[in-house]
Amino acid sequence: MLKQEPGDGEATLADPHFRADVLNGIAARPRAIPARWFYDRRGSELFEAITALPEYYPTRTEAELLGTICPELDVAPGAAVVEFGSGSSAKTPILLRCIDPAAYVPIDISGDFLRQSARDLADAFPDVQVLPLEADFLRPVPLPNQVADLPKLGFFPGSTIGNMDAYQAVDLLRAMRTWLGDGAKLLIGMDRVKSPDILVPAYDDAQGVTAAFNLNLLERINRELGGTIPVDAFHHRAIWNDSASRIEMHLEATRDIAFEVEGRPFAMRAGETIHTENSHKYGERGARLMLRAGGWTPVREWSDSQGWFSLILAEAQPLARGP
Repeated sequence: MLKQEPGDGEATLADPHFRADVLNGIAARPRAIPARWFYDRRGSELFEAITALPEYYPTRTEAELLGTICPELDVAPGAAVVEFGSGSSAKTPILLRCIDPAAYVPIDISGDFLRQSARDLADAFPDVQVLPLEADFLRPVPLPNQVADLPKLGFFPGSTIGNMDAYQAVDLLRAMRTWLGDGAKLLIGMDRVKSPDILVPAYDDAQGVTAAFNLNLLERINRELGGTIPVDAFHHRAIWNDSASRIEMHLEATRDIAFEVEGRPFAMRAGETIHTENSHKYGERGARLMLRAGGWTPVREWSDSQGWFSLILAEAQPLARGP
C-alpha cells in the first residue's frame, strides 16, 4: 500500500539549499558543489544507467552479496525498513522478500523518481506499507508516525557513505542512530580499497555515461538557477586520490570562460575545475571504526569472493563509556 504525498507531479521552485550550495561552491577556492545535487530526475536516470555499465562493479556486486547473505540477517519480523537515498530502490526487493517487514520508508532527494519507485514497490509488495519521504537526509528527517512503534532497520546501500568526508559520515551515522532509536539495526554497504585500474574506469566509463551524469549538474544549474554556463566548455575527470583513499570527480574547464548564475558573474581559466564528488573506499578496520564513532556497533560483516565490497550489519546498542 502506498501513501500518496501532496504535490505529486507539481513543478517546484529551485531548492534554496541548491541555490546556496551552487553559488557558494563556485565562488569558493577550490570550487566544489556537493554530490547530492546530481540527482534531479535526469541525473537519477543517468545514475541508474551507470549501475548497469560493465565497468561499474559496485551495484551488481552488492546486489549479489545481498541475495547471498539475506537469510542470515537477524531482523525482527514486522520491522520498518528505512532506506536512505533510495533512488530506484533496485536492491530493496531482495531485502523485503527475506525479512517480511511491515513498512518501508524510502528517503530520497529526487521526488519524481522517488514516487515512481515507491509506486512500483507498493504494487510488488501489497502487504507492506510504503511511505516515501522526499527529503535530504543530510538534514533532520522526521520519520512517519506510522512507524514510530515498529522495530527499525536502516538500509544504506551503494557505499553512499563514501560520498562524505569522515566528519560528515560520522555526523550522519549519529543522526541515523537518533532517528532510528536504541535497538535499531543498520545494514550498510561499503566499497573497499582496490587497484586504481579497477576503480577509475568505474567512474570514467568508455560509453561516457558517467561524463553525462557529471555534466548534467551544469545543465541543472542553467535550467533551475538561470545559469549561462557553456556546458560544452567542460569535460569530466575522474582521478584516484591515494592519500585520501577516494575517487574524485571534477568538471574541468577546457578554455577560459565567463558565465552567470542567478545574475552573479563568474569566470574560470582553462584547466580549473569544479569538484563534484568524492567516493571514499575503506579498509575493514576503518569501516568498523567509523561505524563505532557514529554510535553503531558492528555485529556481522560479509564480503564478496573478491573482497571488493562489504555489507555490515550494525546495531544501536546502549552507548558505553570508557574508563
